[in-house]
Amino acid sequence: MPADDTNPAHHRAGPRARGCFPASPAFAGLPGGTCPAGAAAAPERPGLALRGRTGGATGRRPPAAAGRAPRRTTGSSRPPRGSGLRRLYERARRTWDRPLTAYYLILGSSLLITVLGLVMVYSASMIKALELNLSASYFFRKQFVAAVIGTGLLLLASRMPSKLHRALSYPLLAVSVCLMALVQVPGIGRSVNGNQNWLYLGGPFQLQPSEFAKLALILWGADLLARKHDKRLLAQWKHMLVPLVPVAFMLLGLIMLGGDMGTAIILTAILFGLLWLAGAPTRLFAGVLGIATLVGFMLISTSENRMSRLSCIGAIDLGPKGECWQAVHGIYALASGGWFGSGLGASVEKWGQLPEPHTDFIFAIAGEELGLAGTLSVLALFAALGYAGIRVAGRTEDPFVRYAAGGVTTWITAQAVVNIGAVLGLLPIAGVPLPLFSYGGSALLPSMFAIGLLIAFAREDPAAKAALAMRKPGVRWKTMRRRVKKRPSGER
Repeated sequence: MPADDTNPAHHRAGPRARGCFPASPAFAGLPGGTCPAGAAAAPERPGLALRGRTGGATGRRPPAAAGRAPRRTTGSSRPPRGSGLRRLYERARRTWDRPLTAYYLILGSSLLITVLGLVMVYSASMIKALELNLSASYFFRKQFVAAVIGTGLLLLASRMPSKLHRALSYPLLAVSVCLMALVQVPGIGRSVNGNQNWLYLGGPFQLQPSEFAKLALILWGADLLARKHDKRLLAQWKHMLVPLVPVAFMLLGLIMLGGDMGTAIILTAILFGLLWLAGAPTRLFAGVLGIATLVGFMLISTSENRMSRLSCIGAIDLGPKGECWQAVHGIYALASGGWFGSGLGASVEKWGQLPEPHTDFIFAIAGEELGLAGTLSVLALFAALGYAGIRVAGRTEDPFVRYAAGGVTTWITAQAVVNIGAVLGLLPIAGVPLPLFSYGGSALLPSMFAIGLLIAFAREDPAAKAALAMRKPGVRWKTMRRRVKKRPSGER
């Protein structure tokens, strides 16, 4: 049909809409090659040949393919603001939720605390050892030997099954009770700083049985509550309290006979942690807490030494008789450390000013030599260890693992809070060491065994088992061989 030259729309469309193309080899053989003189001189734009051959005479873009969204032609191609932070957050969250997170947190944080503790024990105890006419590394060498033995106990506990842990609970409790009773026998027990809670083993070695009593109460109490949980007896308050509370009170009585109020506080915290994990009702929990508070108040009010320690909370002067000397000089050590400390070995307070610089107040020496950055690092490590313990206790289906992991976490975190709170002047000085950090083999050995328990419980998680199995060399090699596709014979 011939073109209608009288049509206005036809004239508005121009020569290219009528099928007229410029004189170019790209349009050879196409219909409509005859163009007006003005059209032949029109400039050729890049991509016109592609649009003319695929888009038809109108020059429009072809419709988007089915199932594929059309490309955006306007706007910036940059990701929206905050997408990088969002991806970083999602990646960190996925990493945090991996099955082996608790396992690595427990292993890494406990190892770092122990190593840093060895360094600080050496730095804080040098002057004390020289005052006693001993070698400067005397206390460090003893702590190092205890750390080596504790590492063996940690590895042993991490490889033991839960059944063996439960089987050891009753013998450990019986041995702890017998040793704590021997402490009170004249000639066998030894008094240190006014507390009759040590056994002399000969030579430079002493033993504090009350430290092992903490571990014994956790294992025995976890086994007892787990067996009652399986029999559905914990709903009755008599089964929840008996015999757990009477046995705990017996241990507390043996400890208080020696005058060790600090260890009694930690043992009470462990008891409350077990009752809380067992689902004790609020009124029952409040009743036990009220009784313990009343007994503690009576014990404190009847001792002048304990009352003086209570009066030194937040003290800024030494007192009329110097009763707040240790608390005030602990604050001096922390204040003089500044942001990054005076450097390892450069503490001033350990030169006879601060009592117990390598045991109860080692955190103050760490603050003086490592500064605020060092103390915050120690707090972060204990926070990571506490979080990992709570995660292990919360994600397991085994009641024994839940109670034992919760008891160990309560023990470590409560003792760290009591020690650090006393150094900061927020709590009375209780005379308890900083777990895994302070000098003392009797405190380090059961603590490292307890860390081994947490590691064993973290490994028993089904997802963690599968992840650890994939990391074995044989399994990983077989998995990689299955994933590699065979190539043709001639392909490189």
